[in-house]
Amino acid sequence: MATVQEVQEQIRQSIAGVYPEPEAGAVAQLVLEHVLQKSRLQLSLGKQEAVSTDQEAKIAAAVHRLQKQEPVQYVLGVAHFYGLELQVDERVLIPRPETEELVDLILKEHKGQQHLRILDICAGSGCIPLALAANLPASKVYGLEISEGAIEIAKANAAKYNLPVEWLQQDVFAPVQRIESNSLDVITSNPPYVLEEEKQQMRPNVLEYEPHLALFVPDIDPLKYYIRIADLGTGLLRKGGKLYFEINERYGTETKDLLLEKGFAQAEVVKDLFGKDRIVRAVL
Repeated sequence: MATVQEVQEQIRQSIAGVYPEPEAGAVAQLVLEHVLQKSRLQLSLGKQEAVSTDQEAKIAAAVHRLQKQEPVQYVLGVAHFYGLELQVDERVLIPRPETEELVDLILKEHKGQQHLRILDICAGSGCIPLALAANLPASKVYGLEISEGAIEIAKANAAKYNLPVEWLQQDVFAPVQRIESNSLDVITSNPPYVLEEEKQQMRPNVLEYEPHLALFVPDIDPLKYYIRIADLGTGLLRKGGKLYFEINERYGTETKDLLLEKGFAQAEVVKDLFGKDRIVRAVL
């Protein structure tokens, strides 16, 4: 039987053609943590422990999928987001670190507030509404999503943590059901914002596996979701309510100006940790 250290090196070498270093090492680590059900520290302390034949077979199957450039989160079936381990597959986008920054901003601005009413639009895996529900426990949280497959994933993630998010399966361009006018404190959204023309810049593991419905907008109408959600915001938010968007870095100023034109009292662009325009925050 091979040791943990030997298997980790085998994984790293097997995927080196797909993942450059240090990413190959990080992916190998994730695979081992998941299959062996051990933490990074436990693996580090147990480098000479044997890996069972069954575990080696599971690792080999994972490596085979990784070699085809399938994202490691889909291979393992989980993604980590703001302290939650969420189920993911090809029906939902993989949650990104910049979306954690969006959640973090919302939580900082609403720390200690009780009984908030929150709607997340284009909820996908449920990462945003679930993280907000977990950290604002007295709030009423809704998640709106058109994809039946995504809603199934989001509900499974909510059940895992017993988080009482109310899911609305519907098209954002239709009237929103079950939410009264001027009743919300917060609307959040990470809608599709990648232009069709940007496809050639994307890595194959994103382009070939992640759902295009959740990624792309037409080149001729890049702000279509922001326009629609801004209109919904003016009807569903109470006065003083806040709207938070994750955005395409190319359209920070345009998105901010759009919100001001729609009647929001304040709007500002917030940069992410890499200095890119990534969030637009507005107050009605």
